[in-house]
Amino acid sequence: MFLKKDKRPNGRIFLSIVQGYRDPNTGKVKHKTVKSLGYLDELEKEFKDPIAHFKEVAKQMTKEAKEATIPLTFNFSANDTIDTSFTLRKNLGFVVLSLFYHQLKINDFFINRQRNLNIEYSLNNIFQMLVYSRVLLPCSKKQSFEKMDFFFLDFDLADVYRALDYFYFYKNDLLLHIHEMVRMIYGRDMSNVYYDVTNYYFEIDMPDDFCKNGVSKEHRPNPIIQMGLLMDNSGLPITYRLFEGNTNDCETLMPVLDELKDDFGLKRIIVVGDKGMNTGENIAYNILHKNGYIYAQTVRGANADLKNFVLSDEGYVQYEDDFKIKSRIVTTYIWITNVSGKRVKVPIEQKQLVFYSHDYAKRARCERAKAVEKAKKLIKNSGNGKLPAKGSFKYIVSTPCDIETGELFECVDYYSIDEEKIKEEEKFDGYYAIVTSELDMPDRKILDIYRGLWRIEESFKITKSELKTRPVYVSTREHIEAHFLICFVALLLLRLLEIQTGHKYSVKTLINEMKNITGTYLDENYYMFDYFNEIVEDLGNVAGIDFSKRFMTLGEIKKIIAETKK
Repeated sequence: MFLKKDKRPNGRIFLSIVQGYRDPNTGKVKHKTVKSLGYLDELEKEFKDPIAHFKEVAKQMTKEAKEATIPLTFNFSANDTIDTSFTLRKNLGFVVLSLFYHQLKINDFFINRQRNLNIEYSLNNIFQMLVYSRVLLPCSKKQSFEKMDFFFLDFDLADVYRALDYFYFYKNDLLLHIHEMVRMIYGRDMSNVYYDVTNYYFEIDMPDDFCKNGVSKEHRPNPIIQMGLLMDNSGLPITYRLFEGNTNDCETLMPVLDELKDDFGLKRIIVVGDKGMNTGENIAYNILHKNGYIYAQTVRGANADLKNFVLSDEGYVQYEDDFKIKSRIVTTYIWITNVSGKRVKVPIEQKQLVFYSHDYAKRARCERAKAVEKAKKLIKNSGNGKLPAKGSFKYIVSTPCDIETGELFECVDYYSIDEEKIKEEEKFDGYYAIVTSELDMPDRKILDIYRGLWRIEESFKITKSELKTRPVYVSTREHIEAHFLICFVALLLLRLLEIQTGHKYSVKTLINEMKNITGTYLDENYYMFDYFNEIVEDLGNVAGIDFSKRFMTLGEIKKIIAETKK
């Protein structure tokens, strides 16, 4: 605020205290009269030096306003209309993500590399905008830029899609940079490395050289790509790699581990994976590279020796009423391809750990009951026509004759529920098996390590549900890689936030709360915030921000944003 001296047409000078602010819509400076003082000649009768006196008053009022000790007043007209070219409501919750983004020095990474490029737009500004949008407003790249004004971000953009090419070019360097920063700032336990594979579909009609038809985990007909993701012991993603859509899950592990060992300079690790990773080639790779492994092992599809070991009561240690566990070390054989390209059997020493859980058994029976009920409906609705060979079909058996009379059916098969198959499956309800190279590791520790695999499965769910990583709309290989790089960084920031808030809240909850931290423009560069609770308070504590303030000036908001970048 300052003292304004206004010379009127009658020649007299009128004094008033006014407040200056920049209109966020037009960018022009405007003035608002805070207090009318009167004519200078009349004030000279009361004050020795009215100008000096009221300059001090204006200075004191400015100080009090900053300290919020005087009431705020805003003037609105009942005829005011909404200007569609200006976003009245903006999000401030993104500053929590900004804190981690800048802690990892992703901004420095892009700024340093852009010095060698002849481009006018900022790679860092575009990348952080796309990352924040992926968390809070997941949509296409074009829509992300169009909605940029939803955040308190302000920059010009030449071409989002041209920037994607650079993101692809720097992908491997950025992943290694982020890994080093996580290791230095937060510490990274990579004694156990979790690995899993999923796929993402594309909204395209025909497959191409990269997006190909494969076994979709979402049972969709669209072309897909495969993603192999590595996670550390704390649940933080380490790195990832994309594969063509028709690549088998088990064939993705070795290329990813090769990159991990070479680029990240790791020593011995224990690779944890589900039964899809449990192949002779993967086991042999880990052994040859002096790594360990903990893999799930199918029970119903196991050999007779392992099945008998599972069902035998001998050796089980009962820990709780509904849980028991046992293990043995055996010499087993794995099939590998030798240097001559021939498949050969190789003996290895392996620990087989099996356990039983009553809860798992109950869940298996419940899932089977649903599948059998669906199979019955398929039979009922088939009209003796051909049944689709999928899902519940495995519980259906077809016979060419009546079992009771022996009478042959003409032209059609007789469908019925395969009761023998159900009885065979029921024997193994609740039993699970794990195989591992860690012969001396205690059974419960092996099991605890394996159970950490749920975190990587949850990460895939987050990318598909909260981050809406698919369907993928970009088409070139470079842009596809850049898209998944953005999604990977978004996932990492969320996982870091989850850890820093003590795992008190789900990722979905954290995202929703950050979305709700928004302010509405009032007047004179003031924004009003209307959302605050215990979770938002925790987010503020993590970022060092007081989100409880109801009114903030644009200057205060920009200061908050700047603080998260230090």
